[in-house]
Amino acid sequence: MNTLGHILLVEDDPALRIILSSLLKQNAYRVSEANSRISALELLKLEESIEVLILDLGLPPHPHSTDEGIFLLKTLQISFNSVKVIVLTGQDQEAAALEAVRDGAFDFLAKPARTEDILGAIRRALLFVHKEQELHLQGITKIAINAQISDGLKAVRVDAEEKLVRQILKETGFNINQCAKRLGVKRENIYYFLKKFGIERDA
Repeated sequence: MNTLGHILLVEDDPALRIILSSLLKQNAYRVSEANSRISALELLKLEESIEVLILDLGLPPHPHSTDEGIFLLKTLQISFNSVKVIVLTGQDQEAAALEAVRDGAFDFLAKPARTEDILGAIRRALLFVHKEQELHLQGITKIAINAQISDGLKAVRVDAEEKLVRQILKETGFNINQCAKRLGVKRENIYYFLKKFGIERDA
């Protein structure tokens, strides 16, 4: 059966996860499920077709804070930045929304969210995913940078360097030669970046 897209649902409440999963499947989406940050990352490594992640910020072992969800968001920005994240949470809305958007969330919905709002957010996220894929085919790589203006240009440059190197390494399957060629630098420069940013193959 053809599906409209592959969604990863990260929610620790079993009852809500079943409801959301059923809703998405009824609307022709393929759904994978995780109940923690660790299980979500394992699925992302196994399932390269995942395009959108619906994330509850309050995850075990700290379900009453946003720590685990925000940590996952930050990891996604580094290692899975093509995946669009829709935050769906019951945490303090103003603070959670600000933190989530700052750390790379594509959209934010407060629980309980209406069905049409969830589906609308997914449609928008998939549109962006597909447009970015078209740009990638044209040789354009998107990187997201969060910059504190007071840190100056050097901090922005370092952040951009790290994200770009990580992205190209991922796209080339950690092939040092191809990565160097795409970035227009020598192999030695790539090894320098690996050491500088603490990048390892499994990352």
